[in-house]
Amino acid sequence: MMGRWKHHGHISTLDHSLFVAYCSYRAARALRLDETAAARAGLLHDLYLYDSRDASAHPGWQCFDHPRAAARNAAELTALSEKERNIILSHMWPLGGQLPRSCEAWLVDLVDTLCAGLELAHIYHPGRLRERLGVQPLLEEELAAAPC
Repeated sequence: MMGRWKHHGHISTLDHSLFVAYCSYRAARALRLDETAAARAGLLHDLYLYDSRDASAHPGWQCFDHPRAAARNAAELTALSEKERNIILSHMWPLGGQLPRSCEAWLVDLVDTLCAGLELAHIYHPGRLRERLGVQPLLEEELAAAPC
């Protein structure tokens, strides 16, 4: 589903999340932080599972409310550490209201903002990261056939 919805301009929510996870992992590793928590939370930080451009699909304001939906959905998929949960909940700080409580949370918040800026400026192209990671894009037919 995340590959179907646009997030920042021409970038899907899935491609944005992969970009944030990859950059968070690399930065956390370089800074000798918990790269696993940064990468996992970076991948799950926008797991809100609805079309953010459709106001009827979610209550309230997307930028303020989606971290809670993402944390709830992530917890249903996998066990989250308290650090990972806080990273997801605080990635929109100060808009989301949850204060980052670890260096990794501050890092993912910063990386998410940087990645979004690169996406909006059309500086980042998801094909480059997919190629580097060896991730094959889903075919349009597969996306259309995927259950919502």
